[in-house]
Amino acid sequence: MNFINFSIRDNIGKITLHRPDVLNSFNMAMAIELQNALDECASDTNVRCVLVTGAGRAFCAGQDLTEAIAPGADIKVIVEKQYNPIIHKIRNLEKPVVCAVNGVAAGAGANIAFACDIVVSAASASYIQSFSKIGLIPDSAGTYFLPRLAGLQRAAALTMLGDKITAEQALQYGLIYKVIPDDLLMAEAEKIALQLAQMPTKGLGLTKRLLNASLYNNLEQQLTLEGEMQAAAAKTYDHKEGVNAFLEKRKPAFKGE
Repeated sequence: MNFINFSIRDNIGKITLHRPDVLNSFNMAMAIELQNALDECASDTNVRCVLVTGAGRAFCAGQDLTEAIAPGADIKVIVEKQYNPIIHKIRNLEKPVVCAVNGVAAGAGANIAFACDIVVSAASASYIQSFSKIGLIPDSAGTYFLPRLAGLQRAAALTMLGDKITAEQALQYGLIYKVIPDDLLMAEAEKIALQLAQMPTKGLGLTKRLLNASLYNNLEQQLTLEGEMQAAAAKTYDHKEGVNAFLEKRKPAFKGE
């Protein structure tokens, strides 16, 4: 891989966007590499949590405009081939995805972060829906997740005005989970990822499936689905291990099975 760094350690698949000279903005090659890494995380049973971050001083500045405006470029193809699959893969991956936003997250970069399960942010990081600045609309599920995370009024203001917000504002708006001092960001993100990687992976995956479904289910549909997913979780090795550990007053040793 040329534009991301990918490694597996301690059951964590760590993905680092790595085009620091252009603030990790996406070209087609980096998008495909990210998709491939997410596929590997999904298929590899050794991976029980995914951690996504960026190299250098930015998380991701969105689309590399030099590619988007090149002769023959088709922005609809860029959205459909680059960004839509990334969002689908993050949300359909039945393992926790932690995002450590180490710097500016703009456009698609911000929305990819917001699509992850748990977002921790450097205190100096900033977030901007930069699409309106160049006459475009938010993609990468920005129009889907922003109203659900921040509410319709804030989503409209963020996307239409294109104001840059701080990490503290993003936390206040409900867009991210936690703000961390810059020098402690990766240590805290890796701590969270390691904790998740040692938890009941199947149960966490079913929880994620339920959270996805809650975005469109009504109450009765969600209650029914909870019953089905609870029955599935009860059949896992980790459920039995958790119960036995509780009864035996010891720490459980979950296997992700």
